[in-house]
Amino acid sequence: MDSWYQDLFESLEKMHDKEQGAKMSAYMQNRFPFLGVPKPVLKQHIKPYFQKSRKMEIDWDFVHLCWKKPYREAQYIAIEYILLHEKQLLDTDIDKVRELITEKSWWETVDSLDSVAGTIVLNYPYLKEKMRKWSISENIWLRRVAIDFQQKYKEKTDSNLLEEIICNNLGTNEFFIDKAIGWSLRDYSKVNPEWVRIFLERHKGVLSNLSIKEASKYL
Repeated sequence: MDSWYQDLFESLEKMHDKEQGAKMSAYMQNRFPFLGVPKPVLKQHIKPYFQKSRKMEIDWDFVHLCWKKPYREAQYIAIEYILLHEKQLLDTDIDKVRELITEKSWWETVDSLDSVAGTIVLNYPYLKEKMRKWSISENIWLRRVAIDFQQKYKEKTDSNLLEEIICNNLGTNEFFIDKAIGWSLRDYSKVNPEWVRIFLERHKGVLSNLSIKEASKYL
């Protein structure tokens, strides 16, 4: 393997801590195996490799390689790498992000990828239509990203789209959906509290208690 990430995985795997890995896996409900490398240590390990890649174009082959690795730390590496190259992302990359969201899905990777999707849509507004489609997908993780992709938008939030997407997901009784609704409203309340108050009043009969609780945090 002659590439900028040569030896990255081999050296990482030598750091395997079976006991710590079991604890980290248990925290994620044993959905994924872990090497047992804590996030701060992992970031230090990948830093010299990422310095080499910083000025290169984003390498999606590397991302996909990370996603194929059996241990969860590899997916965390992929996300850190994508965030490093976030400014390079193109509209066509939204489908690559979709693939990552729907494979090996769990809240910790999905919640990192929603901001990536948000960056792409902010730069290519026509992709809002794709977020509408994601909001009615059979995949709950695509729905979650559609609800939360505007979290960092602040004053740039498309409130009409936010309301439409949330309304597409009312009454699901799905924890990860109800939580996402609450978070999106909570963040928007920081810049437009009156809009959120009106929204909560208008939909109080169908919003879950969890969504209302999260949304009301700063009101």
